[in-house]
Amino acid sequence: MKYEQFLEFYNAGPEPVYKLLLSIIETNKMLMDKVSSLSQQVAIQDERIKELEAQLSKNSRNSSKPPSSDEFVKPKSQRKKSGKPSGGQKGHKGHHLKMSDNPDRSIVHTVRSCFGCGKTLEDIPPLSTERRQEYDIPLPRVEVIEHLVESKLCPCCGTNNKASFPDGITYPVQYGANLKGLLVYLNQYQLLPYERLVELMHDVFGHTVSEGTLYNTNHTVYEALITAEEEIVDQLIAASVINVDETGMRVEGKRQWVHVVATPKLTHYAYHAKRGSDATDEIAILPGFEGTAVHDFWKSYLNYKCDHALCNAHHLRELTGIMELTGQKWPQEMIDLLLKKIL
Repeated sequence: MKYEQFLEFYNAGPEPVYKLLLSIIETNKMLMDKVSSLSQQVAIQDERIKELEAQLSKNSRNSSKPPSSDEFVKPKSQRKKSGKPSGGQKGHKGHHLKMSDNPDRSIVHTVRSCFGCGKTLEDIPPLSTERRQEYDIPLPRVEVIEHLVESKLCPCCGTNNKASFPDGITYPVQYGANLKGLLVYLNQYQLLPYERLVELMHDVFGHTVSEGTLYNTNHTVYEALITAEEEIVDQLIAASVINVDETGMRVEGKRQWVHVVATPKLTHYAYHAKRGSDATDEIAILPGFEGTAVHDFWKSYLNYKCDHALCNAHHLRELTGIMELTGQKWPQEMIDLLLKKIL
């Protein structure tokens, strides 16, 4: 309002001035209410933003989220840098290849003629021999072993006697146990997919194995290990302490869950479409277990009547998350204490 306008109100008497003041007070009240409302909205949105940022910042290193959920950001390792350079350290006793007293084969490199005059030295015995050895592997190849079973007619009684094929030799042509064992090892333990394993067999051994053969070989071993798996389950149920966990995986392109039950000497893996009690009931280890189950406090584990202990690895992740998201210092002190107790 300009000064001239104010003088007009003033000269008009008390009533216009009073009304002007009421109008100003009412307008200010409306503005203060609006500011208060907006401040509340901003506070609510700030909390929501912090919550969303915390969710985005969580990964398998600073929370109980499984590693399979780390889709976009690879979490940093919790290992502390030693400050030492890579490789052998000063004062560390190195490991070297040792000369073998029984080499698998020896190759003699002889002197056939004199380097000076050219005279033949074929019949001249050597003055000395110097040796060097190399550790190597022979060129791999698939060996075809033929089994021949003989039949013999007894000259005394006329009985036709036929020898037997070795155990496991049941088809006219088949793969041997060593080759099938290698296929299972490379696929199941070294995690080579079928297609790459077929390529490896062709490139390294010069032999083509079909993906159907790989599947059938795995299935044969799976059936042969049923008894071993049952024994593992029985020993895990009887153990005093077990570690249990679950993580996501893909089976034929669909989301499934790998459930793990382990002790220092035994490990049982099973996959299931569900993560909770339906899966652990079907796996049938926890329902009969009466010892202490160490886990990440996943709620379905608490349905079982065994004793429970929380996993320190998950404690470390949660403490790391609190420290990173809030900037508080006490989580690091707790982490140091836990690691001191563990070590």
